[in-house]
Amino acid sequence: LASASTLRREVVEGTDLLVVRELIGGIYFGQPKGVTKLPDGTERGVNTEVYTTPEIERIARVAFEAARRRRKKVASVDKANVLEATELWRKVVTRFHKENGYGDIALEHMLVDNCAMQLIRNPKQFDVIVTTNLFGDILSDEAAMLTGSIGMLPSASLGGKVGMYEPVHGSAPDIAGKDMANPLATILTVALMLRHSLDQSKAADRVERAVEVVLGEGCRTADIQEKGCRLVGCTEMGRLVREKIDKGL
Repeated sequence: LASASTLRREVVEGTDLLVVRELIGGIYFGQPKGVTKLPDGTERGVNTEVYTTPEIERIARVAFEAARRRRKKVASVDKANVLEATELWRKVVTRFHKENGYGDIALEHMLVDNCAMQLIRNPKQFDVIVTTNLFGDILSDEAAMLTGSIGMLPSASLGGKVGMYEPVHGSAPDIAGKDMANPLATILTVALMLRHSLDQSKAADRVERAVEVVLGEGCRTADIQEKGCRLVGCTEMGRLVREKIDKGL
């Protein structure tokens, strides 16, 4: 699907990266927060970025363990030059990497603005990106568009033994009932669940292979349509993938 990306083929081809986003801390949950009225009649909005050592260590472990199953590279993304909360983030990630047996994993630290630029300039340099709630929210959507469509990517929210799996995209109410949506993110989310929560790697491979075969045959939904390919709707794309799964392709 390199040709479906808005970037040049040589920039995106071969990209394989994972964004590990901390989900239950940071600025979305820190206190104090809210909007208050000031004596002069104006208003002030406040949000608070808060992270603790255990929160950072927990997500760092997830990232390092994921990297160990991949290409053994982690980029920890922060804004440690101006934000004290992410100064702590960098300090804790560095120490955790050193003290917990992850010497086989290459760790680098990157400021978030540079990471945003590097995702466009040279996305192939990344293996696993680990970052805060806010930065992960932004960078994951940017990374999704490297494929050409947010309708292609699965995601998982993992907490201990429990995982919640969903496509990266939202519900797309503007195309509801039009049989236009790309179902591949949802289908690939099933593969992600099979691999990471159900320990069914062979079944996950079978689903992913079916998607590859259908795309290789030139079938495309509208969001990834390109010249020379056959345009299909949501229902037909799902049927084609299921057919390949049933055949074991």
